[in-house]
Amino acid sequence: MKHIQLITASLCACLLLGLTHAAAQPLPHSTPAVCGISARSLAKADSLINAAIREGRCPGAVLEVVRHGKVAYQKAYGHRQVYPDSKLMTVHTIFDMASCSKSLSTAICAMQLIEQGRLHTSDAVSRYIPGFQSWRQGTDSATITVMHLLTHTSGLPPYASVTALKAQYGSPNAAALMDYIAHCKRDFRPQSQFQYSCLNFITLQHIIEHVTGQNLRDYAAAHIFKPLGMRHTDYLPCRQQADGRWVSTDEPRWVKEGEAEGPTPIAPTEKQADGSVLLGQVHDPLARVMNGGISGNAGLFSNADDIAILCAALLNGGTWKGHRILQPSTVRLMTTVPKGFEKFGRTPGWDCSSPYASPKGSHTSARAYCHTGYTGTSVVVDPDNDLAIILLTNAVHPVDRTSVVKLRREVANAIEWSR
Repeated sequence: MKHIQLITASLCACLLLGLTHAAAQPLPHSTPAVCGISARSLAKADSLINAAIREGRCPGAVLEVVRHGKVAYQKAYGHRQVYPDSKLMTVHTIFDMASCSKSLSTAICAMQLIEQGRLHTSDAVSRYIPGFQSWRQGTDSATITVMHLLTHTSGLPPYASVTALKAQYGSPNAAALMDYIAHCKRDFRPQSQFQYSCLNFITLQHIIEHVTGQNLRDYAAAHIFKPLGMRHTDYLPCRQQADGRWVSTDEPRWVKEGEAEGPTPIAPTEKQADGSVLLGQVHDPLARVMNGGISGNAGLFSNADDIAILCAALLNGGTWKGHRILQPSTVRLMTTVPKGFEKFGRTPGWDCSSPYASPKGSHTSARAYCHTGYTGTSVVVDPDNDLAIILLTNAVHPVDRTSVVKLRREVANAIEWSR
């Protein structure tokens, strides 16, 4: 009997291993024609991206178009690195996703907890962050809630001085940063204005960590990335040592799982004062310096294939290949502008119609949502057309002096599909 139990256990383990590997496969690839995407329009998108590279707006890019659960188009352009030497872009290149981390990780983690009843959008932030101050003006006051953080209507300032925080508290020091956010001056009464703020999502990170007892990196990996088979998505490809140096001793998950680093190179970002470039270190200063690489506002690294899996799951009501990360109703909640917030155009974690929503272009549906990252990344998801447009660049490499805002909109407008 014991022998039979051991055999059964071994078979179950093998089956589970097989399922894990099956889930880890990227989306199936098809052709633009089968997916109803115009090949002529994709050629126009190619031309726009190549023009941006020639004009120095970015060194290279990866474009991936997803439709009906398949990769309709995938292409790499230019170089992933041009300093100190040149290296060609590949479709597997891993990018610093910058503020796309807010949507692809932090918001989804928060929505999972909301779905489970462990967190509520109406909860006061002070319930989870002791001492977190509400908005006050004279005798008037208003409570800042989780929904205000998710929709950037909290009144928190957009950012904080990393130089001042580091000088006062040392770094990394996530607790000191959170204490600063808890007590800093609020810019307006919550839900009276929209102001995009990294401090909102750093606060959400601390709420998620308080509720789950895990850091954001571990929770997101266990509940989003690993279940969906997003093998090349992780925080902290590099870790900061006590002396402040960033080293590759803490390898990204895809290397730990036995994959050679060569097939999935990381695109560098900005050149530093000492002549080095950030490579595997998050570009955002608050995330890198104060939060040590794991941050609610930035810090996620990923590639187009992995993001395509996540987009397919969202388009499929929160599930992919039998792995559910959200219920359909929760996906709708996360991607719909809440009642009373219509004038701001933000959903809980995504952008629908705010001034930052230009990457959607003019042809996507009213229900389409998107997010961008400062480094040059962008993700557009259109549920009405079962479509996602993923455009990844490292436009801040080697120096931060260009913009791909126009390119994102142009590419979205170039792509045509059958209705």
